[in-house]
Amino acid sequence: MAAIMIAVALATLDTAIANTALPSIAADLNATPAASVWVINAYQLAMVATLLPFAALGGILGHRRVYIGGVTLFIAASVVCALAWSLPSLAAARVLQGIGASAIMSVNTALISAIFPIQRLGRGVGLNALVVGVSFALGPTVASVILSFGTWPWLFAVNLPIGLLALGIARGALPQTPRSQHAFDRVAALLNVVAFAALIFALGEGAQRAPLAESLAAAAVFVVAFGLLLWRERGHPAPMLPVDLFRRPMFALSTLTAICSFAAQGLAFVSLPFYFQHVLGRGQVETGFLLTPWSVVVALMAPIAGRLSDRYPPGLLGGVGLAVMSAGMASLALMPANPSSLEIGIRMCICGAGFGFFQSPNLKALMASAPRERSGGASGVIATARLLGQATGAALVALSFGLAGSHGPGLALALGAGFAGVAAIASGLRLVMPAVKH
Repeated sequence: MAAIMIAVALATLDTAIANTALPSIAADLNATPAASVWVINAYQLAMVATLLPFAALGGILGHRRVYIGGVTLFIAASVVCALAWSLPSLAAARVLQGIGASAIMSVNTALISAIFPIQRLGRGVGLNALVVGVSFALGPTVASVILSFGTWPWLFAVNLPIGLLALGIARGALPQTPRSQHAFDRVAALLNVVAFAALIFALGEGAQRAPLAESLAAAAVFVVAFGLLLWRERGHPAPMLPVDLFRRPMFALSTLTAICSFAAQGLAFVSLPFYFQHVLGRGQVETGFLLTPWSVVVALMAPIAGRLSDRYPPGLLGGVGLAVMSAGMASLALMPANPSSLEIGIRMCICGAGFGFFQSPNLKALMASAPRERSGGASGVIATARLLGQATGAALVALSFGLAGSHGPGLALALGAGFAGVAAIASGLRLVMPAVKH
C-alpha cells in the first residue's frame, strides 16, 4: 500500500501544483489565461486517451509492471517539464507526463483490490482517497512556498525525489496479480487513443471558441473512432472499453456520478486561482493557502466515508455528500465583492466535506459492482471517468473566461454547482438499484 499510495500522491500533487501555479505560468510564458489551460488539458488528454489501453495491458503483463513503467516515465517527463521554455514545449512535456501518470492510475485501484478483501475494500479505497486529499491539500501550499522562493520550473522538479522513492519501494513490495490469457489488441488500443484524444481536443477547442470547423472535425474523428472501437470489440470476453460493465445499473450510475462530480471539482480548482488573484487581488502564497481547506477536509472525511461505505449504501452517502458540495460551490459563486479569508475558508470546507463524503463510497461501488476478474477494466473506468470529468471542467473554465471575461470564474463556479447537483441525483438513483452478487 505504501508503494501504491506514494505514486498516487505523486500524480495528485502534480495536478494540484499545476492548477495553483497556472496564473504564474501564463504570465511567465506570455500566454492568455484561456490558452494556459492547455497546461492542464494536455496532461488530461494524454491520460484519458491511454488509461484503458494501460488497464488492459496491466491485465496481460501484470499491474505491477505497468505501474513501475509509469512511474519511470513520469519522473523523466517531470524533468522535461522543468526545462520547458514556452507554452507549446510545456504542453508537449505534459503529454509525456500524462502518459506516465496514466499508467500509474490505470492499475491503482486494481492493485488495491488485490490487497484488500471485498468486505474491507471500503477501507482500502478510503485510504486511497485520504492520500489524494492530503496531496491536494499539500499541492497549493507547496506551490506557494516554491513560488515564493523560486520560479515555476521548480514545481515540476519536486517530482524527482518523490518519484524515485516510489520506484524504489515498488520494485520489492508490489504484489503480483493474475494475468489474462488473451492477447493485447493493438488496433483497439489505437482506436481508443484516437477516440478519446479527439474528444478531449474537441472539448478544448470548443471551449477556446476556436474555428467551428476544427471542433467539428475533432468531434467527427471521435464518433468514427469510437464506433470502430465498439465494432472491433463486440463479443470480446474482456473488452478494452468495458461496455459490458455498463449494463450493470450500479456500475453505470456510479460512473455517471464520478464524471459529474469531478467536472464540478475541475471547474473549481482551475477557476479559483484566477478568481483569488485576478478578481480578489490576493497574492500567490495566499492563493495557495486559500485553496488548502477544501483538500484538507477531503482528507479528513475520506477515511470516515470509506468505513461508513462498508455499512451504508453508497447511493445515500454519495447523494448527501454531493448535495453539500453543490451548496458549497453555489456559496462560492455568490460570495460578496470583498470576502474575508474566513468567509472563503468556510465555503471551501463545505465543498471539501461534501466531496470527501462521496469519493470513497463511489470508488467502492464501482469496484464491488464489477466481477473480481474484471477489476483491471473497472479500475481503468474509474480513472477515465475522473479525468473525463476534470477535462470537461477545465474546458468549461476556458469557455467561461471567453464568454464572461472577468466574471468567468463566477460563471465556472455556478456551473460546478450544477454539475454537483446532477451528480447528487445520479447517486441517489442507486438507492433503488439491486445489489450485484458475485
